[in-house]
Amino acid sequence: MSHGSRNKPFEDDPAVFSKRKSYLLSRAKIVQSIREFFITRDYLEVETPQLITAPAPEAHIESISVGDRYLQTSPELCMKRLLTRGFPRIFQISRCFRGEERGDLHLPEFSLLEWYRTRIDYRDLMVECENLFLFLARQLNLGTVLRYRGVTVDLAAPWERLSVQAAFERHTAVSVDQALRDDTFDQTMVSEIEPHLGMKTPTFLYDYPASLGALARLKPGNPSLAERFEIYVAGIELANGFSELNDAREQRLRFEKELAQRALAGKPTSPMPERFLSDLRAMPEAAGIALGVDRLAMLFNDARTIDEVVAFTPEAV
Repeated sequence: MSHGSRNKPFEDDPAVFSKRKSYLLSRAKIVQSIREFFITRDYLEVETPQLITAPAPEAHIESISVGDRYLQTSPELCMKRLLTRGFPRIFQISRCFRGEERGDLHLPEFSLLEWYRTRIDYRDLMVECENLFLFLARQLNLGTVLRYRGVTVDLAAPWERLSVQAAFERHTAVSVDQALRDDTFDQTMVSEIEPHLGMKTPTFLYDYPASLGALARLKPGNPSLAERFEIYVAGIELANGFSELNDAREQRLRFEKELAQRALAGKPTSPMPERFLSDLRAMPEAAGIALGVDRLAMLFNDARTIDEVVAFTPEAV
């Protein structure tokens, strides 16, 4: 979709509006079904503030400041603080905000589903993801096989589980270590690896380099890896999950490193999230995940762009 078409209000084209209306009805069914899935599994739906005093410092995510506060880039920090207060299973569908993000798969304001559960790790979370997608497909009367962007994907479990190391060996001529040294990891992922992921079944790409899991627990027995995974369907990344780091001292060191990288790159820095770090000392073992609701609506409607599955694009308001 061209930039010019984004600037044209969708109400001007009845055919476009009719198609978008069907997508919005489907999106509403998806959101309702997400709530049903978690509530019937004893999860508590929570709401946390969108305006926060300090976001999680991340080198490559741009938070938006509003006065002396920040619009949340994710509800992660507040939700983890709830885990420390005796809530073992929580979920939330929230509005999140990130600067400098706009494209066929990105919006500066978007909907994010996050859920957290104590006493599990990232492998247990993978199984829960499989169950969620299959539940949504059934609720939408789609069966287990989807067609997305001309690709046929079977949602039936088990999905492919592919380590980052194996993905580099399979699809690239460089090693993970070399890509990290050359600062080409993200570029290699986007151009050489992601187009191959989730083509027959969804793919869990897991065990990321430790340096790319800022809030994830390191793998026992192999601290060079973080217990982190992403979900891919037909080459599109949909979710980011991990076993949660609950070592406050280690988390502070990682945040300081992220802030130092931002300062070195000339990017604005935010305050350290001290309340989160204080509460983290009491957080039990847990796993959590963030899943893009807009991209999920794209998947289940075979929509080409994220613009098609939201009521208004940023350019239309």
